Amino acid sequence: MTDHRTDTVSSDSAAMAPLPIRAADIQMAQARISTVIAPTPLQYCPRLSEESGADVYLKREDLQDVRSYKIRGAYNNVAQLSPEQRAAGIVAASAGNHAQGVAYVCRTLGIDGRIFVPDQTPKQKLDRIRVHGGDRIEVVVTGRNFDEASAAARAAAAESGATLVEPFDARNTIIGQGTVAAEILAQLTSLGKTADTIFIPVGGGGLIAGVTSYLADMAPRTAVVGVEPAGASSMQAALAADGPVALETIDPFVDGAAVKRVGDLNYRVIDRNRSRVHMMSVSEGAVCTEMLGLYQNEGIVAEPAGALSVAGLKEFRSRSGDVVVCIISGGNNDVLRYNEIVERSLVHRGLKHYFLVDFPQEPGQLRMFLEEILGPDDDITLFEYLKRNNRETGTALVGLQLGAATDLDPLLERMAQSRIGCRQLQPGTPEYHFLT
Repeated sequence: MTDHRTDTVSSDSAAMAPLPIRAADIQMAQARISTVIAPTPLQYCPRLSEESGADVYLKREDLQDVRSYKIRGAYNNVAQLSPEQRAAGIVAASAGNHAQGVAYVCRTLGIDGRIFVPDQTPKQKLDRIRVHGGDRIEVVVTGRNFDEASAAARAAAAESGATLVEPFDARNTIIGQGTVAAEILAQLTSLGKTADTIFIPVGGGGLIAGVTSYLADMAPRTAVVGVEPAGASSMQAALAADGPVALETIDPFVDGAAVKRVGDLNYRVIDRNRSRVHMMSVSEGAVCTEMLGLYQNEGIVAEPAGALSVAGLKEFRSRSGDVVVCIISGGNNDVLRYNEIVERSLVHRGLKHYFLVDFPQEPGQLRMFLEEILGPDDDITLFEYLKRNNRETGTALVGLQLGAATDLDPLLERMAQSRIGCRQLQPGTPEYHFLT
């Protein structure tokens, strides 16, 4: 049996590289990218500090030119290609942010590229890819998810002879992402502080692998918390199986982290650092709640993956006075998604519920529902009534927003005591999924 902790990767030529990645590698990358990529701010967050009891800082990778940390790995990777490789062009696959980084690099370095993105990529990200790449790039929309788009990119690279620029499972990409950690430690040092815990969004594993590699050498006492969306917890699946495995299904909502299978090299880095890394999952609804919180309180437009770290902080018990950093990994969020974001947040907070209500087809039944069943702070947000002839009842689909989550049990009690039949639709059921 092959030892999964060996120091080489053989499953894919793009991932074949010696381990471990050292801080010196990342420091060299930092010097390499510094002529193009400026450091992002590390901002103290009074609200999250008060709520958690820790001193919370936000690493604002959403303020990159491409609104994501992905430009670091993309530039570090492409900048080291030979003249012959550059002339042959590059190919990349991405859920959106890596694509923008690659597009930016293609235009900056004068290299032609083809970028493959999955069907569910938000229009905002597609538009930004084209803006950053200009006439240097071709965008190909294909596949239901990142993994299918990645397969198409690999086939195109093999056919054309172009270089495949991996979004996470490549040594130079990981090293580039690790420059985030180098900046964080330097910025904290200038404040006379050291990091106790760093919360990191996790999709394919490039960012957490790079940050963890740097901390292992430069800040070995700093804990790493990797935060995955509950609908795509591929790193936790890999750690449980002692190797990367493909999830059968994923929820694509947190599009920047919706990856079925983590990279081989990324997994190996985390596997070697199990003692310093804690992995956790947060629900998509919790992510939406923190996206809204960041926007309403700090004025930060975070994409779903960008808010993963803060959602993880909210569900993690930090020690009072600890210095905690949450990496806001990206800010490429389509404003057209905010209705869904608000809806998911309300459901997560226990404020939004749906019911099928059978009204007796008699005068005054709606008034009875309003007066005897609804509470003073309950609001009807959806009402669709289907009246059928020759039936004693007519069914309505009713959406209710409560004043507080604790109002649900009294509401259900009033429904149970009423002659009006009410059935709550439960999240996770086919009818609820159809509704939302």
